[in-house]
Amino acid sequence: MAYQGEWFAERYGIEATRRTPPLKRILEAGVAIGAGTDATRVASYNPWVSLSWLVTGRTVGGMRLYDDAALLDRETALRLWTEANAWFSREIGKKGAIAVGQLADVAVLSADYFTVRDDEIAELESVLTIVGGRIVHASAELAELAPPLPPAMPAWSPVRTFGGYTRPARSGGAGASAQITCNVHPRVECRAWHLGAPAADARSFWGALGCSCWAF
Repeated sequence: MAYQGEWFAERYGIEATRRTPPLKRILEAGVAIGAGTDATRVASYNPWVSLSWLVTGRTVGGMRLYDDAALLDRETALRLWTEANAWFSREIGKKGAIAVGQLADVAVLSADYFTVRDDEIAELESVLTIVGGRIVHASAELAELAPPLPPAMPAWSPVRTFGGYTRPARSGGAGASAQITCNVHPRVECRAWHLGAPAADARSFWGALGCSCWAF
């Protein structure tokens, strides 16, 4: 989201960018909305990067794109990531809140989301994650409780192959030889990198040969 925001501002102008996406107006209109990430090629899996963007209006590079009137307060942003999403999965009352009768999914954070500085929100992380009453992640002083990590999903994600995000190289290197197939759009591969298409130009190329999942 943050990267695309900078691209949008350069292409369409800052005034148009300030109106996109109109999250606050959508909420005021009573439309159901939840928060998340693309979490494949376009955005990070890290929810705190998204939460920081919702609250501060700043991209990962620090650029401020949105007016104060378009920003969400911290509680509203967090609710979009938690209980609001339960509406979309038809699990209202089952997940999304720490309450009796709901799923025991809990994250113990490295700092208090509601009191850290704006520029520290993206740096938050879980030191203990419990899903269904079972520890699935632990770090820092609780690291000894950590179970073995499962492979990253989806199977074609760069995180699974490279341990992080990478930009395909034009000349050699692991990135240049990787063939990434989207399980949602199975005909899409990195073939664009070898066809002379402007795939390296993020401002003009957006999935021109099919899916935009991997275009950036």
